[in-house]
Amino acid sequence: MKSGDTGLKRILKAFVYSYNGFLSAFKSEAAFRQDLAVFFVFSAIAIILNITILHKIIMISALLLILILELVNTAIETIIDRISPDYHELSKKAKDIGSLLVLLSFINAILWWGGILFTDYLL
Repeated sequence: MKSGDTGLKRILKAFVYSYNGFLSAFKSEAAFRQDLAVFFVFSAIAIILNITILHKIIMISALLLILILELVNTAIETIIDRISPDYHELSKKAKDIGSLLVLLSFINAILWWGGILFTDYLL
């Protein structure tokens, strides 16, 4: 599946592939749509908060990490389901670890948001 494209043509095709990946995830994954809603709502909140630009960037980046790891989780689940729809302990393990990635990213975001809001508004 390796393409012979180089330079600008390769970069433009990469954007098309990324767009297709976004559409696929958006259409087929409720969790991704929910995480995207969280991202937009809380990014808007971060933008309007009276905090430094660096803190806004950190808070939004923590939310972006949730989306990234949700997509990694989706990719893992898709590959496992492509290999076999049958139950296998290793497939379960891979899917559970993918789910853990998302959970840890939420915990990460909560820690960053809590720490920044605590230091900027309560101290």
